[in-house]
Amino acid sequence: MNDWLGRTAPDLATIEQMARNTLSELPAQFARAAREIVLRVEDFPPEDVLDEMNVENPFELTGLYEGIPLTERSVMDVVDRPDTIWLFRRPLLDEWAERGDVSLGQLVAHVTVHELAHHFGWTDEEIASIDRWWE
Repeated sequence: MNDWLGRTAPDLATIEQMARNTLSELPAQFARAAREIVLRVEDFPPEDVLDEMNVENPFELTGLYEGIPLTERSVMDVVDRPDTIWLFRRPLLDEWAERGDVSLGQLVAHVTVHELAHHFGWTDEEIASIDRWWE
């Protein structure tokens, strides 16, 4: 029998470190631009984000990209805040527990890459070259 007494779920800092590990392993052509993105980890999405996206259940949103994708940027764009990748700890933990077929690190990496894909405007083939999620 496993003794689970005294064990706790990974905290915000642990989830953030998992995501930073993913960023540090990016191919060189993406690494520099990825370092300019702000990474935020919170327990749940803010209420205003859920309202704006018409999401009723906060457990449905594991991550979010906020910004202007590089493929859509113009010199005319007024940038009022930095590009940000949000990861949401409790929905990530919930999905990980429900799936039961991937490690938490794999799931965090997958969500991080998915949000990076929005930033870079990656094609499915480019995502697949970095995130072999289905294997």
